[in-house]
Amino acid sequence: VVLTELSERVLTVTVHRPEKLNALNAEVVEELRRVFHEAKTSPEVGAVIVTGAGEKAFVAGADISGFPSLTPVAARDFARKGQAVFDLLETMGKPSIAAVNGFALGGGCELAMACSMRVAAKNARFGQPEVALGLIPGYAGTQRLPRLVGKGRALELILTGDPIPADEALRIGLVNRVVEPAELIPTCRALAAKILSKAPLAVRYALEAVNHGLEQPFDEAELHEAALFGLSVATDDMKEGVAAFLEKRPAKFTGR
Repeated sequence: VVLTELSERVLTVTVHRPEKLNALNAEVVEELRRVFHEAKTSPEVGAVIVTGAGEKAFVAGADISGFPSLTPVAARDFARKGQAVFDLLETMGKPSIAAVNGFALGGGCELAMACSMRVAAKNARFGQPEVALGLIPGYAGTQRLPRLVGKGRALELILTGDPIPADEALRIGLVNRVVEPAELIPTCRALAAKILSKAPLAVRYALEAVNHGLEQPFDEAELHEAALFGLSVATDDMKEGVAAFLEKRPAKFTGR
């Protein structure tokens, strides 16, 4: 259901339910939780790429076949479980890239938004169509989407339920890059490799500063940034990075 491949410290995570357009069900969400937890704790993993199997879909949403039998309590638990898994992805302290190879709708769009950045194939489509089902986004779509694209654009997507093509997603800031389908994974791997060439602790602290800072009042976020800046100065990597710059040579970071 979820396939993984580790190569050069980049873990590629593929949601593999092509017959269901990679829709999320309880089994997939639990597998993603396990994979993201292992990625967070493994020293072998430096970055994560998340994608979907096949050429049609990244993740085309949640598997809604079981929705009619949900009670309000079960539905809340369903949402909270998915939120926790996507939060784990966002806060694992390692960069993650969504390689969006097709439909990213509902829970699929929410999964992509939990990644540090998004690269889309030209055939990708993004949307939060839940209102057409009498629902609202439940995997933090109402929270991450406005943080990424602003309140007005987020509300238009959420309230109309209309999907948008990759170039429009790029225009509004939902994705970082749009590429030809054949270039999608190579582009994501090159982006991950570039990040992995930098100081690991600095990357981790930068992720923390941005993710936490967005949720804090500005003055508190500044204090948090200053504290993390102070921590980075105490690392061997900072000494190596500065020395390499002054000596005009490539830095050799150790993550210490």
